[in-house]
Parts: sequence; structure tokens; C-alpha cells
Amino acid sequence: MPRILGREPALWLGLVAVLVKAGAAFGLQVTPDQQALVNALAAALVGAVVAFAVHDGAAAAILGLVQATIALAVGYGLDWSADQQAVAMSLVAAAVAMWTRTQVTAPVSASRPLPSLSAVADDAYGG
Repeated sequence: MPRILGREPALWLGLVAVLVKAGAAFGLQVTPDQQALVNALAAALVGAVVAFAVHDGAAAAILGLVQATIALAVGYGLDWSADQQAVAMSLVAAAVAMWTRTQVTAPVSASRPLPSLSAVADDAYGG
């Protein structure tokens, strides 16, 4: 597991959770729901960092991070309807898909001819 600033990611998440709780105990005006949203955003952020570090699942981590960020913003007063949130997530998903497309290669060469439709049908139906 890659290390973030020399420590395991779970330690940083624990620190964030404790800092939010301590802040609330000493006068920071946050509701329990807002505390949960901050912790969810921190978890999504650490998940995205780890996904980039290990080069696995970065697209899902990015989408999770954006979703958590939108939830946090709405929890703190952003006045977006469910439709607006869905459109924002769709735009991010499209951008991530476009980026992902540049990072993958097809397992078959573009110069290799495609099989005929009858060959595909024969394979599919055991013929």
C-alpha cells in the first residue's frame, strides 16, 4: 500500500475525523450531518489519491470524490436541485470517460481484420 506523507491513509482519515469532532466540541458550528459529509469527502479524497498511486480504479475514485464534494457542498447550503447534481455528475463522468479512453489500448491491433459476422455467430452458438 502506498504511503501518503509517510503514513497509512487510514491514519489520515482518523485524524480528519478527530479534528472535525474536536472542532465541534470546542465551538465549530457544524451539525452531525455536516461532520459526516466532511468525513465522507476526506475518505473519497484519500481513495482517489490511493487509486492514482496504485494506478487502479482512478476513474471510479474520481467520480466518488466529485460525488462526495457535491454532497458536502449541498450539505453546507449549495442550492442545487437533484437534476442539477445529476447533470454535474454526468459532465464529470463524460470527462473522465474521455480521459480514460486516452489511457487504454485495445487488445487487438487496428490493422488486424475483424472476424466475419458468420464466424462470430458460429462461435456464439457453438456452430
